[in-house]
Amino acid sequence: MVVSIAVTKAITNLQEAHRRLDLQPIADPAFFPEWQGNFADRSLIECAALDRLKARYLDYAECGSITEGTVNFIMLSPLLELLGLMDSPFELRSEKYVRFEIEDGATQLEGLMDAVVLREKLWLVVIESKRYGFSVRQAIAQTLAYMMSVASDAKPILFGLVTTGEDFLFIKLDRSSRQYALSDKFTLSTIHGNQLIQVVQILMALVEG
Repeated sequence: MVVSIAVTKAITNLQEAHRRLDLQPIADPAFFPEWQGNFADRSLIECAALDRLKARYLDYAECGSITEGTVNFIMLSPLLELLGLMDSPFELRSEKYVRFEIEDGATQLEGLMDAVVLREKLWLVVIESKRYGFSVRQAIAQTLAYMMSVASDAKPILFGLVTTGEDFLFIKLDRSSRQYALSDKFTLSTIHGNQLIQVVQILMALVEG
C-alpha cells in the first residue's frame, strides 16, 4: 500500500531531504560556477527599473509581512516582464502539482507549489515571509523535493531560485548524481547598491545558458 504525504510535512529540513531523497550537498565552487561568472552589465534604463522594484518591495515590507501572492504581483511578474521572459520562446508554468515516490516506493510525496518554471530547466519558487527572521534557507529542502519530482526523462541539471521578494538564493541540482549546491544569498536589505541587479544577471545567464 502506497501512502501519500504532503511534501511540507514529510520534508521539513535539509537533513530529511538528504535522507529521504538521497541528496548530497557539494561545497566545491567548481560544481556551481554559473552564479559566479563575469556577467554583462545591465542597461541604465533596466537598472533604474530594478531600483524601482527594490523601492516598491521595501515600501510594502514596512507595512508588515508580505504574502506569496503579493510578491508575485509586485516583484516576480514585473521582473519577468522586464526581462522578456513572459514571451516566446520562453514558457511559464505556475502552481505546479507534484507527486513522486521516495525511499522504498511505499511513500508518495505530493503538493502544490507556488512556482514558475521556465523551459522545464529553471524553477522560480516564491515563499511567504510570515514572521520575523524567516529565511530563504528554510525553503531549500522543499524546493529540492519539488525539483527532484520532475519526470525522469527531463534534463538532469536543474536550477532553482528561491525568494521571499527580499532575499534570493540560487540552487543547482544534478538529478543523476543526486548532488546540489547553493549560491550566496542576495538581499534587498542593503543601504548601498541593489543586489537585485546581480540576481538578474545570474537569472539571465541560467536562462540563456
